Amino acid sequence: MNREGLIKKWLDHNLNPEEQKAFEGLEDYDAFIKLSESIEGFKAPDYSAGIEYKSLSTKLKSKSQNNWFKPLLKIAAVLLIGLATLYFTSTRNTEVKTDIAQTTSIGLPDASTVNLNAQSTLSFNKKSWSDNREVLLYGEAFFKVAKGSKFNVITDDGKVTVLGTEFNVIQRKNYFEVTCFEGLVAVKYNFDSVELKPGKRFVVINGNIKNELESNNKPSWLDKESTFASRPLQLIINELERQYNVSVDASKVDTNQLFTGSFTHSDIDLALKSITLPLGINYTKSNSVIVLQSE
Repeated sequence: MNREGLIKKWLDHNLNPEEQKAFEGLEDYDAFIKLSESIEGFKAPDYSAGIEYKSLSTKLKSKSQNNWFKPLLKIAAVLLIGLATLYFTSTRNTEVKTDIAQTTSIGLPDASTVNLNAQSTLSFNKKSWSDNREVLLYGEAFFKVAKGSKFNVITDDGKVTVLGTEFNVIQRKNYFEVTCFEGLVAVKYNFDSVELKPGKRFVVINGNIKNELESNNKPSWLDKESTFASRPLQLIINELERQYNVSVDASKVDTNQLFTGSFTHSDIDLALKSITLPLGINYTKSNSVIVLQSE
């Protein structure tokens, strides 16, 4: 493990015996131990990086005649920033994750609810919720937002803002989708901004924007089924892998060809037939690996 990794695990009190030995072998090990003793009175709830750094600098300056003062002062700055980061990261957000083939329902502090699809992550701040209704999403989720102040969903691809409504958000690799089922949804993507009314969908596939219609009153995945309209086969394969914990070898087929249809989350063979038959593709299964091949 590299030096930075050892320091991080030391800060977290998570070194195993082998890593502890490697950490003790660092050339500035003694300086870290002295620094740890200097700030052993650190208490996270009352933490102030400025105050702690000033206090520690005063202590260190009194020993400026020692050769280790200057490098230790630099270490102090890095370590105190690290402690601040660890503290605020550990206390800032409540985080919920789902694994492959797993979904879950989350109740937010204002009675809003979120259904989280497979392999997704949702995080939010309980303490500041009344002042800032904001969640961070990776993956896919369906939201039922209680009326109130502005509600934001932040993703790597775009920001979704509502007051009180029902909508679905997908943020996957090279894919971003927002569907409004009730109320009004504002979507910001790069320099584009659009308002979605019920039955409208905003889609970005590999950077290409599409506007679509939605006739259902909720996303199909809530009923254990994935539905697609003119989507590249690779997106369908990715979702199949998320829902069934399988690996798909699609090297012998065109994964850019478009698929329109759906597949169930409860029967892998039926799901595969639903995908492959319309596209004229054959498949074979070996344990958890599925190989696709054109007819």
